[in-house]
Amino acid sequence: MEFNDYNKKAITDVYKNAHIALQSISDLIPEVEDEGIKNELQEEYEGYEKLIGEISSFMRDNGIEPKDVNPLKKAMLWSSIKMKTMFDNSKNQVAEMMINGTVMGINELTAMKNEGTNLDENILSFVERLLELEEDYEQRLKKFL
Repeated sequence: MEFNDYNKKAITDVYKNAHIALQSISDLIPEVEDEGIKNELQEEYEGYEKLIGEISSFMRDNGIEPKDVNPLKKAMLWSSIKMKTMFDNSKNQVAEMMINGTVMGINELTAMKNEGTNLDENILSFVERLLELEEDYEQRLKKFL
């Protein structure tokens, strides 16, 4: 199936959203000492990784090239995490950082879903699945505040 630019951008944005979350968790886990939140982050990592695998397969099967997150954005994310955890790597701080990032993702996905009158049903399904995943993670992280 040939996708229009709108649908290609949408699935690429979903891929990037999940990838940024995965990168954030990867950067954050080495800084975390609390076992409870570390376990939560590892479970979230696995959830994002599974969905990214499915999105990647879909993109590959449909001739859509996944675009990696900008290296500058990755570096800024890494340095922000290092700075914020340098003096406070408590479970509260980690949960707050993750909730803030998750809410940004939820907002982006909600806007995409609400504007997505022309989204392919498969792409809309990925939007909804990632949105549901992030909403679940936001609620789970609140217990660490």
